[in-house]
Amino acid sequence: MTGVDVKVEAVVEIAKAAGVAIMEVYEREYEIIEKADGSPVTTADHRAHDIIVAQLRVLTPEILIVSEESKDIDDSERLKADRVWMVDPLDGTKEFIRRNGEFTVNIGLADQGRPILGVVYCPSSGVSYFAAQGQGAWRQSGSAAPEPIQVSAYDPEQPRMVASRSHAGEAVTAFRHALAAKSGSDPAIVSMGSALKVCVVAEGNADVYPRLAPTSEWDTCASHCVLNEAGGRLVDCNGTELSYNRENILNPWFVAMADPDVDWLEFCPPQKR
Repeated sequence: MTGVDVKVEAVVEIAKAAGVAIMEVYEREYEIIEKADGSPVTTADHRAHDIIVAQLRVLTPEILIVSEESKDIDDSERLKADRVWMVDPLDGTKEFIRRNGEFTVNIGLADQGRPILGVVYCPSSGVSYFAAQGQGAWRQSGSAAPEPIQVSAYDPEQPRMVASRSHAGEAVTAFRHALAAKSGSDPAIVSMGSALKVCVVAEGNADVYPRLAPTSEWDTCASHCVLNEAGGRLVDCNGTELSYNRENILNPWFVAMADPDVDWLEFCPPQKR
C-alpha cells in the first residue's frame, strides 16, 4: 500500500482534542508515576492516549496503533503490519512536569517503514506542525491559516544548533565543539524539549539537531515526516534514514539536518553501547 489516503487535517483535529485533555490536567495538581524504565508518566499521558486511540480507530480501523502508553502491543502482529500509527500522546513529560510548555502530541503514520504523515501539536501554544508525503510541510497557529514551512540554507559563519533541554550530555557537547572548530564560530544554541526540536529545524530556525541519546520510534515518526517534507533529512550517524516499525523500537543516535549537502555526520562522536 502506497500513497497517503488519510487526511492530515483529520489527524490534526485528533491531536488538538488530546491537547485539550492535556491542558486540563496541566492547569491543576496531578499524580506523577515512575515507569519501569524510570521515566515519568502522568494522568495527562493516559487521557491523551485514550482519546487518540479511540479517534484513530474510527478514522482508520484497519491500521495498527503503537503508542508509548500502549500496554498490549503484540510484536508479532506489529511486525507484520505494512502501515502503523506511531503515537506519543505526551512527548516531553519532563517539560510538562516543569511547566515550561515545551511538550507535544505526536501522531505519525509509517508505511513499510517510511514516515508518510506526521502531526506535532503543542497544546500550550496552540501551534501545530503537520505534513503528508508529497504535500509539503505546514505550520498553523491556533485557528489561523496554515503556512508552508521549509528548511533554510546553511551559513557556515553563523551555525545554529538545537539541543535537548533534558537530554544533552557529553556527546552533544563534543558535536558542538567539532562544529565550532570546523566553522570557526561557536554555534548559537536553541534548547528545547520534545519533538519541537526537529520542527525548529524544519521551519528554518536552526541548521541541525543532533540527538545523541536514546529515543523511541513514537518520539520521531511524526516530526521526521514534517522535516522530510520541509526539505531536510533525519538520519543515523552512518547516514541511513531512520525507519519505523522495526523489531527494536529504540532509535539509534540521529541527526536532524536542514541542509543535506553539509556533512553534519563528521561531527558525530562514536555511539556508546
